[in-house]
Amino acid sequence: MEKFQGKSIFSGVAIGRIFFFAKSEQQVKRERIEDTEAEAARFEAAKEKTLEQLHALYEKALVEVGEAQAEIFDAHAMMVDDTDFCDSIYNIIRTQNMNAEYAVATTGDNFATMFAEMDDEYFKARALDVKDISERLINVLSGKQDAADLSEPVIVVAEDLTPSETVSMDKSKLLAFVTRLGSSNSHTAILARTMNIPALIGLDIDPAWNGKMAVVDGFNGALYIEPDEKTLEVMRAKQQEEIRKRELLQQLKGKVSETVDGKKIRLYANIGSVGDVANVLQNDGEGIGLFRSEFLYLEKDHWPTEDEQFQVYKQVVENMAGKKVIIRTLDLGADKQADYFNLADEENPAMGLRAIRICLEQPDIFKTQLRALYRASAYGNVGIMFPMITSVWEVQEIKRIVNLVKAELDTAGISYGDVELGVMIETPAAVMVSEELAKEMDFFSIGTNDLTQYTLAIDRQNAKLGRFYDSHHPAILEMIRMTVENGHKHDCWVGICGELGADMTLTETFLKMGVDELSVSPTFILPIREIIRKTSIQ
Repeated sequence: MEKFQGKSIFSGVAIGRIFFFAKSEQQVKRERIEDTEAEAARFEAAKEKTLEQLHALYEKALVEVGEAQAEIFDAHAMMVDDTDFCDSIYNIIRTQNMNAEYAVATTGDNFATMFAEMDDEYFKARALDVKDISERLINVLSGKQDAADLSEPVIVVAEDLTPSETVSMDKSKLLAFVTRLGSSNSHTAILARTMNIPALIGLDIDPAWNGKMAVVDGFNGALYIEPDEKTLEVMRAKQQEEIRKRELLQQLKGKVSETVDGKKIRLYANIGSVGDVANVLQNDGEGIGLFRSEFLYLEKDHWPTEDEQFQVYKQVVENMAGKKVIIRTLDLGADKQADYFNLADEENPAMGLRAIRICLEQPDIFKTQLRALYRASAYGNVGIMFPMITSVWEVQEIKRIVNLVKAELDTAGISYGDVELGVMIETPAAVMVSEELAKEMDFFSIGTNDLTQYTLAIDRQNAKLGRFYDSHHPAILEMIRMTVENGHKHDCWVGICGELGADMTLTETFLKMGVDELSVSPTFILPIREIIRKTSIQ
């Protein structure tokens, strides 16, 4: 038996044979062609077929992993159709008299290198997306297949996996992923988590493993090759324990999220799209504590209109049937960019023009979203929260604009509901003025990801700083405690919507601090409810 240590992307235990997914090397020949227009037309036909494939992948992903993750393939389609990308390919074909395969490979390499050399970790991860679409285009041009044919349930081991390779595989035959490359921010890692498949990255893999029996321990980040009977026995027991726990958790559906001594907790879910609502209801979410509205902007190439936004918000609110739906106003900037916003390049975008700052600098955009949100509030129980707040004057300006929007709706005879307003506490400044903010707001939602980033002065997208990014740092926990205390002084309820909210080692700590709400990924709802119901906070 051999044991290898990697980094876990998603927990769980998988036992099975290894399928070593060795990509066929793209041996792209550099060929001179005479009829450049015919070659350009051949590329155009390949592009159209590639777009059809990506649409099919989108539909498959929509069913298997939900709308938010399926949008990866919409993004890939936009890359394939990108003017700069295509112009480069046409230029190589026409000016160098080169074949389409060579033009695509060269352009793909150039664009991937450009992304890989960027400082921002998010954009670095997009280099893999460029390689993915380039390989897909070349496969179409050369008539090759692009997906692994899994004949039995296996543990897939590879150098790396692109999102399309991940989704193309038969989910029923995927036991786990193990890769040498990749990051916790990659689309493939996100897909693995969404598909509930154990996944490890950062291992030195070996093609000789192909066909060997193995165990992936996603809890401890370990891979066992040809495990001995004792290890198999331990891992099978761990696997059965997980199955038993999941079955027991189902018994918690419909139960109240209440501590032993009677403190009720709002246990909500974080979502990014309408398609995620089904997962919230399936896991018995009591409401939605964070609807990331920026995905409406990121998936489009134009400003979403009031009606486009209204229809989405209305559908979510109606589907939740009276349960609370808290929608965050657009949180763009930093690692989330939409080209049509025309935001200037910044030395430090994480501290630049982003989130509420964009809204207050461009109030027409803000008013459009607020009108859509208030119109949707007539169909259910809506709360609106504002990100990246640092000062009291910001919330006073927000409330002034909200009142203008409500007056416009009143004049037009458009009805709306009673909407709670809240702010995200995700900067040290917001924590320090939280008592004053509580006088202005109905609720706080603590965004622990950014709060940790800004408090510890660490770029949370930078994988090299992983050991310095300590969300359990005493300063973070003290800021959460202070925020809860200051909020409660003025009848402002306080929740947590960041990753820390799902950290079950801290659930009891948060309850004893007096946190009123936890908003987490839907799959964490029942496990956290179990902890809540076993906890006494007195």
